[in-house]
Amino acid sequence: MSAAVADLVPASARIRAFGYQNWAVNLGFSLAPILAGFMARYNYFLLFIGDALTTFIFGLIVLARIPETRPAEAGQAVHTSIKARLDQVRREPLLLAFSALALFIGVIYMQGYVTLPLDMQAHGLTSADFGIAIAVNGILIVALSIQVSNAASNWPRFRAMAAAAIFLGTGFGLNMFARSLLPFYFLTVGVWTLGEITASAVAPAIIADLSPIELRGLYQGIFGSAWGLSLFIGPALGGWVYERLGSMALWLGCFILGWLLALCYLWMGTRARQHTGKPQTLQT
Repeated sequence: MSAAVADLVPASARIRAFGYQNWAVNLGFSLAPILAGFMARYNYFLLFIGDALTTFIFGLIVLARIPETRPAEAGQAVHTSIKARLDQVRREPLLLAFSALALFIGVIYMQGYVTLPLDMQAHGLTSADFGIAIAVNGILIVALSIQVSNAASNWPRFRAMAAAAIFLGTGFGLNMFARSLLPFYFLTVGVWTLGEITASAVAPAIIADLSPIELRGLYQGIFGSAWGLSLFIGPALGGWVYERLGSMALWLGCFILGWLLALCYLWMGTRARQHTGKPQTLQT
């Protein structure tokens, strides 16, 4: 899907396009728990049937109504070997470095769904309180994604990612002071949600800018795999730090990591500016 967006949308509009995509996905995430709750009252099996049907219908719509987006100039790459494609990827250090940073961004982000509810419970708050606090995330994404992605289209790519990392790190770092104050968690969730919104729109646009036309799918797949790996490492690492070192160490670590990632993105922006043949949108 990300490769198709890169095929269809010019570089100057990709952040907006990915922002709209993220908005639509999160609108579905916001509606899904409500719909699922009603379905589960009757039979949990309906959830699995509904998931299968909606996915199948999506596939039919794409098959019937969405034309092939792959540019004609990429056609010759169909016969390129997997080894040759991977060799080309290895010669793109910015892609590998950017994907590595995405892994750490995901590790921070995952604490909102793993260790944050544990810490809130340890301070006397309930699962209902966590549900209310995390709802701020969905509300802000639906309310602000389009506006933020429109604004971010005019920002230098790597500076925007640095800002996203700062928002993420600071938002989770502020949990050190939240303790049992539920309204304070509304603030912390709001801060790191701004980072999530920005990164979700800007990061795939950077990958699209970096990738050759014929390797857009592969580049987006490598980036997506790094993010997916963080969904495994994040809970394990965050849980270990929380259990062994305590919540203060965990939130302080998120804060420090977020600011270190921001510095890394700014450094990568300098490298991108020196990277020959890359679009101006990559510059800091």
